[in-house]
Amino acid sequence: MTMNFRILAPAIGLLCSLFVPCLHAQSAQPADYIVAVVNSEPITNGELRVAQQRLTRELTQQRVALPPEAELRRQVLERLINERAQLQEASEKGIRVEESAVEQAEQAIARQNQIDVQELHRRIVRDGVDLKQYRSQLRDQITLQRLHEREVEGKLRVTDADIDRFIAEQQGSDADAMAQEINLANLLVAVPEKATTEQVAALQQKAQTALTRARAGEDFAALVQELSSADHSNGGQMGLRRADRYPPSFVNATQKLAVGEVSDLVRSGAGFHILKVIERRAPSAPTRTVVQTHARHILLRLGPQLTQAAAMARLTDFKKRIESGSTTFQALARENSQDGSATQGGDLGWASPGTFVPEFEEPMNRLADGQISAPVVSRFGVHLIQALERRRTELSPREVRESIRAQLRASRYEAAFTAWAQEIRNNAFVEFREPPQ
Repeated sequence: MTMNFRILAPAIGLLCSLFVPCLHAQSAQPADYIVAVVNSEPITNGELRVAQQRLTRELTQQRVALPPEAELRRQVLERLINERAQLQEASEKGIRVEESAVEQAEQAIARQNQIDVQELHRRIVRDGVDLKQYRSQLRDQITLQRLHEREVEGKLRVTDADIDRFIAEQQGSDADAMAQEINLANLLVAVPEKATTEQVAALQQKAQTALTRARAGEDFAALVQELSSADHSNGGQMGLRRADRYPPSFVNATQKLAVGEVSDLVRSGAGFHILKVIERRAPSAPTRTVVQTHARHILLRLGPQLTQAAAMARLTDFKKRIESGSTTFQALARENSQDGSATQGGDLGWASPGTFVPEFEEPMNRLADGQISAPVVSRFGVHLIQALERRRTELSPREVRESIRAQLRASRYEAAFTAWAQEIRNNAFVEFREPPQ
């Protein structure tokens, strides 16, 4: 996954916290058993329990309401099934992670904790974690990252005809409506690709029940956490962006809704969506003159070893150290950032509007020159952003088209990833096992 053609996550993009409780030894746990089998590979109750405990801690730290215990266990098991199926897909596609990539990831983790690799290994063993298991987790996360980059983003294509069509639509009667900025929260009830008529009907009823609950006043973010198959972070919010960066079906379903209102069910290839309008902004006057931003950032990627809360705490500490003068933004970026810009001290160069994903660009735009943001969560991880300077510039015709290309790629990625992940899940043979009596 890349934010744009310049923000490229390195292959070793794994950042880990040494002290995440989910990595602690499990020797005191009761006898283990198999809860599910994915294409002949088992998932144990021990794995499920550890993942569930970790998610519970993370949601509690984020002050997100927890779903019922049974529902949380079901969600976590589905995540483990999806991950296992995707790792098997990576193996079939011939994706291999060389030993040097794992070693580089370990070096990054050690630098993050201001220790060397030998001390990292010593602390891992001291905390009761099997070193081979720890390295295996690193390898799995690198593998998944490479798989997603190759099979999803690498196959997203925006043709010149797509750009021409976009420009023509902007010049039509609905241009003003499409130029306004909106932030939508998305609750997705996924429908398998080969679902039967009865299954589709049951899932539609599930979505309709969720819609009724949302319109009755239940907290939408809590419903997303409980029921949605899409991204749960930030209550399902997709970020403030121009309407033309959403799927047309989303825009059509919400264009007449006020802020706070919820759409009817929206059917897509992924399933049934419920959309809530979080924010609207009037469109700015169309122009080829844009304000470009020169910014830099530090990216910490999330994984089994680094929770969102831990990443935010670490970046908050970075911000304090920079503002106190004890270190520089560039130095911390070179040592810690899990993005291709790290070698340039996190420098992203000059960027036009639409270059970055909305959840990154919007908080960047709110910064004054020289100001450093609080930690910012995006689909890539957690960022610390500094706006350096701004300039007003006239875009060339080529730059206008490249800006549109970036917008179209960003608007298509989420749907493409959801559909791809659902296809992998549908093609996997999954057997659920009951606990032993």
